Amino acid sequence: MTVELADIQAAASLLTDVIRRTPVELSRSLGRHVGGDVWLKCENLQRTGSFKIRGAYVRIARLTDRERRAGVVAASAGNHAQGVALAAGLLDTPAVVFMPEGAPIPKVQATRDYGAEVRFTGATVDDALAAAKAYADQNGSVLIHPFDHPDVIAGQGTVGLELVDQLPEVRTVVVSAGGGGLVSGVAVAVKALRPEAKVIAVQAEGAASLPASISARHPVALESMATMADGIAVGCPGALPLELIERYVDEVRTVSEDALARALLLCLERAKLVVEPAGAAGVACVMEQPEILEPPVAVVLSGGNIDPLLLMRVLRHGMTAAGRYLSFHVTVPDRPGSHR
Repeated sequence: MTVELADIQAAASLLTDVIRRTPVELSRSLGRHVGGDVWLKCENLQRTGSFKIRGAYVRIARLTDRERRAGVVAASAGNHAQGVALAAGLLDTPAVVFMPEGAPIPKVQATRDYGAEVRFTGATVDDALAAAKAYADQNGSVLIHPFDHPDVIAGQGTVGLELVDQLPEVRTVVVSAGGGGLVSGVAVAVKALRPEAKVIAVQAEGAASLPASISARHPVALESMATMADGIAVGCPGALPLELIERYVDEVRTVSEDALARALLLCLERAKLVVEPAGAAGVACVMEQPEILEPPVAVVLSGGNIDPLLLMRVLRHGMTAAGRYLSFHVTVPDRPGSHR
């Protein structure tokens, strides 16, 4: 299986009356870092507050009537959960979502409000995903994987289609990455339409599974994760996203917790945009590593569903201390079949 431009274009047709064509906003504050234009692709303003509705809807819409009647199951720290819940509701499909213990309360409540049943399990998205797979096997539900499926990747890739249409002269596209579904889809679209543009994936230093996986040429699971960016705290990338990242993404970069906090504050104070830490990872890269970026630069703000308590702590403790104050440590247990 793979994903090509035609798949993403077909996904865009499915999404015509479902999603918002999110705006791009010029950031002069970030532009000063790179000596040229930096544009923000505002997926934080998408339905459900993140890009996830794109892939979730495409995946569920392509199920058979019988599969939809049997229901779907998903695993998520919050954004994929909301995307699946809304998409399932729009398509009259029952949905169960497994979330890690301690998932942000606003994301949990929004998932329920969209109509899904929420169940808690484990400490990480990987734990929740294992539970969702077991549930699917036991109940005949269809697993809507958060990133490792061609329909999901094609849906997320529609962000890249829009971006190139909105900014045809873009030279660098910066995208946050967890399991790799968003950045792989965006990279396929961007490289097909503007092959000279550079695509950069950004991960939190404390949850960077891509570098080791790329070196090993297969998904490698992290032993532990430590980051405030719960939306990209994924301990192991998907096999198909990894294959596409190796083929189409030019660089993988990591950013510090302090940089994530500063990026979040810049989006709030200068751009007047509420962005969660995972959604601000690309902005953190611009602020921390501007020398690798050739303008015009486009940064995907992947989500805006931040826990108000987390936002209050970032504001209270300021730019330099916020990352250290807010980091948490999660141990990922060994699992049968995991690659080390």
